[in-house]
Amino acid sequence: MSVWGKVGGAAAGLAIGGPVGALVGAVAGHFLIDREADPGVVFTIAIVALAGKMSRADGVPSDRDFDIFRTQFGVPPDEAANVRRVFSLARQDVAGFEHYAGQIARLFVGNPAVLEDILDGLFEIAKADGVLHPCEARFLEKVAEIFGFAPNEYRRIRASHFAPELTDPYVALGLSYGADEHEIKQTYRRLVRENHPDSLMARGVPPEFLKLATDKLAAINSAYEKIQQERGLT
Repeated sequence: MSVWGKVGGAAAGLAIGGPVGALVGAVAGHFLIDREADPGVVFTIAIVALAGKMSRADGVPSDRDFDIFRTQFGVPPDEAANVRRVFSLARQDVAGFEHYAGQIARLFVGNPAVLEDILDGLFEIAKADGVLHPCEARFLEKVAEIFGFAPNEYRRIRASHFAPELTDPYVALGLSYGADEHEIKQTYRRLVRENHPDSLMARGVPPEFLKLATDKLAAINSAYEKIQQERGLT
């Protein structure tokens, strides 16, 4: 069964609790119930809920927002109505996105790699039209802050999604301009290791989201190649 078929499991709602859990609980009767608190389901609920909140960032939510989400993550037609229900409930909930982001940060405390995976998913949605709108940028920057990412880490994550060929490669890898060869190579290898599809799966990221890894790896490799050429590294 795909993660989309599990996304409204009642057990996941009970395990999550708080505003995100309440969101799931409100629609649990409409979904196939899964008695396991599957980490992949929790991860997916986090992205769906925050994506719904992000669609309100400009104050003008529309059905197109969900269509973008569905296309970006390949939600199958027979599961679209269920996922849309979660997305719409999050969008309509009076609780601010800060509450959602704070709860998700607590769920994955001590596991910043998963929180970065969630941010990557949100950036993929934001870049669907090729532009990071100011309202989306403010939303994502605030979510990153709540997740515990420093400003330079946020810039690194953002740079891996928006026009990496035009982005400062040092920003894309989170490096200072004075970084030596050892630091450059060490940082590059760490980022490749953390963003390899196998690493995401080990963190509980469902297979449906592994495109996040391949896209991000491409941006990381592109930035490293630029620095190699600039510095004459082998």
